[in-house]
Amino acid sequence: MNHRLCITLILLAIFGLSGCDRNEPVYNSRFLAFGTLTDVSIVGVPREKAVAAVEALEKDFTIMNHAWHAWNPGPLTRTNKLLAEGKRFALPPSVLALMRKSAILANKSDHLFNPAIGRLIRLWGFQQDNPDNWQPPDAAAVEELVQANPSMDDIVIEDIHAQCSNPWVQLDFGAIGKGYGIDLAIEHLREMGINNAIVNSGGDLRAIGARGGHPWRIAIRGATGAGILGFLYVSGDESVFTSGNYERNYLWKGKVYHHIIDPRTGHPARGTRSVTVIHDDATTADAAATALFVAGPRDWQRIARQMGIKYVLLVDENNIVHMNPAMARRVQLMDKNQSVEISAPLMQDDHNNNP
Repeated sequence: MNHRLCITLILLAIFGLSGCDRNEPVYNSRFLAFGTLTDVSIVGVPREKAVAAVEALEKDFTIMNHAWHAWNPGPLTRTNKLLAEGKRFALPPSVLALMRKSAILANKSDHLFNPAIGRLIRLWGFQQDNPDNWQPPDAAAVEELVQANPSMDDIVIEDIHAQCSNPWVQLDFGAIGKGYGIDLAIEHLREMGINNAIVNSGGDLRAIGARGGHPWRIAIRGATGAGILGFLYVSGDESVFTSGNYERNYLWKGKVYHHIIDPRTGHPARGTRSVTVIHDDATTADAAATALFVAGPRDWQRIARQMGIKYVLLVDENNIVHMNPAMARRVQLMDKNQSVEISAPLMQDDHNNNP
């Protein structure tokens, strides 16, 4: 099954299986953003208002995609050029806020989430629209970048100005841009008086309010990218993000190479197949899903605590599901025989977190 069809089926599960008051209007729409399908569902407002809201969001996402694109000419590519020169310069407003958030989350993750490794991502072939015909880079080139150790700590930001001390730094917001974009989209919806909605971009989402008085029913994609691993329910205001090795990858001499690079080794992270997290905001959820994927089954609990993540589901390379107790209470796994390991609580209130 191809990934686009898989995403479509999962979105049908999300939007089609939740209970809904038939007297409350629901407007569903879809557009392309960040290289994937973005679905918006708006509840409880007149159709004309919902249509106008989706049109506004589509324009927002188009602007954000241009601003944060890692390889097409735009504000981020200009920023990367100036960072490499080592001179002090004024940051584009569209990049400044995301850089500040990235620096904070990178430090909380011990730099397992590291948007400064754009050169490594490009070296592995993932800064292009179609990496299918790529091949792994030379080991010496990878090692050179690892030794250069580019990180967000190399960038000093003062007011609207920035200066970088490491010419190997190249920003790539692929592990946070979608989350930040969804957060901005939810803010925009609320400014328009919309309080019950879901914005889903390629299976990563933030939901506010409820649907006809019922929680939103969210499907967790299977660890291979096909099928559904399980379901959970969200209401109020929560984001659900998944990082998986099936999202962007290529096959070379019988081995699959995926896009989630471990900054410590310079190679695709090993030991994990997918990670799903729940958090209040999508920006943190997006960055944390990547960081916990890199941390792997041995270290995800420590990184989750540092990043303030209360709900985690990790599928390791042996297809064992790892969860903290709070997440285990929220997830309904499709396969009752699925191997599951429940970790120690992540937070003090983990014992008492209710779905």
